[in-house]
Amino acid sequence: MAIVDEGPLRLPPGARQVLLAPGTLARALAAADDDPERRWMLRLPRDVRRSFVAEVIDAGADRKGQERWLLSQDDEICRSYADEVLSVRTEGDPAEAWLLRQPAEVRASFVAEVLA
Repeated sequence: MAIVDEGPLRLPPGARQVLLAPGTLARALAAADDDPERRWMLRLPRDVRRSFVAEVIDAGADRKGQERWLLSQDDEICRSYADEVLSVRTEGDPAEAWLLRQPAEVRASFVAEVLA
């Protein structure tokens, strides 16, 4: 399946403030959210959420840029995305979870050679 270029990712009103909020507030909002991806993001440490805003949203990145950002995160964060988001999806490519569980060097190689 090819990645469709949908242009830069945009946040709904108020989402930026939530992503940059202290962990206590973000985790409380995550508990009330029914979307696995948003719940996952809101439970991340504040510095990781800040890097997402800076490197993806503020940089005007598209879905490919979001994927590059995720694959560049540490092993724990990559595995948590596979476990908490991909494992509950009813559709999707099993290779995504496989890639997220690979060592950082393998993920970096994928980013450099495939997502460049």
